[in-house]
Amino acid sequence: MNTRAPVPASVAAKADGTNRSRTAWWLLALAVVAGAVYLMATATTGPVDPTEVAGPQSRTTVVFNSAIIVFREGLEAVLIFAAVTASFVGANQGRRRPVVLGAACAFGFAVVTWFVVQAVLDAASSLGPKLEAITGFIAVVVLLLILNWFVHKVYWTTWISRHHKQRRKLLATSGMGATVGLVALGFTSVYREGFEVVLFLQNLQLKSGTSAVLEGLGIGLAATAIVGVITFWLHHKLPYKRMLIVTGGLVGVVLVVMIGGTALSFQELGWIPRHDLPFTVPDWLGAWFEIYGTYETIGIQLLAAAFVIGSYYLAEYLKVTRPKARGQEPTAVRATAAPVEDAAPALSALELA
Repeated sequence: MNTRAPVPASVAAKADGTNRSRTAWWLLALAVVAGAVYLMATATTGPVDPTEVAGPQSRTTVVFNSAIIVFREGLEAVLIFAAVTASFVGANQGRRRPVVLGAACAFGFAVVTWFVVQAVLDAASSLGPKLEAITGFIAVVVLLLILNWFVHKVYWTTWISRHHKQRRKLLATSGMGATVGLVALGFTSVYREGFEVVLFLQNLQLKSGTSAVLEGLGIGLAATAIVGVITFWLHHKLPYKRMLIVTGGLVGVVLVVMIGGTALSFQELGWIPRHDLPFTVPDWLGAWFEIYGTYETIGIQLLAAAFVIGSYYLAEYLKVTRPKARGQEPTAVRATAAPVEDAAPALSALELA
């Protein structure tokens, strides 16, 4: 029996308006990115001076960046999946299988997505040097998206609560429709993370080859598997909050590094100016951290670092500090423990608003 009070019409209307506004902003952002990619693909380029083209990035750096991204996204997938399946106990234990099947399908679809994107890049190979700049730009956008989720997923209200609402709705029904819904629930819990990984790794693969990227991918998947075993089979608690913050910080470092390489590609194509610093930057800084001796590349990296750090503290202020100063409850609570099997609250196993 459902004992919940009905949602007032004004509240429902406000929620619908918020959802429409959010969808409109997402569509606008997607249109801006698509337009930028089109302009880059059709833009004219200046002559590329071979003496100005940087040497290849350090293999260790490529492996590290790949592993960090894969592990970060894998960690989030594990946490979301754990939160969704935490209440599948007792009479509902058998209904966990369709969710697991959906998660497995998501992993397979992420692999298929990799090959689809590879086919698209092969078809666009005629763009030459512009293709590397375009993939670098898209990778930076994806990383900004990941970091946006980081500063808000440390307070994860929307994404997990949406999965919990869908889970409760499905558990209240039966039949083939409910089974298909549970498969979709498991799929959406995992695929988005895999999709982000694929989009990001393509730029590293294009710049540094497949071997180093696959090595990092293997390390990241192994680390994710270890977390999954500890979470689901050994039922041990992990310092999720610290893991999220540390890996989020490392993703910020990866973003700053990648922006340096992308800015250099733009300079080589003549899309942004180049003004050399009055001193020489060691070559190893370019190979390891994509730090090059021009005002433009270093300036853009400093702006990116300021954006990442500023976004975090802004979210902290808006979600926690300001409500406390006004005597209100914080709008979100950080996770401090591992998921537990509790079906009651909306955030249930993970209070990662």
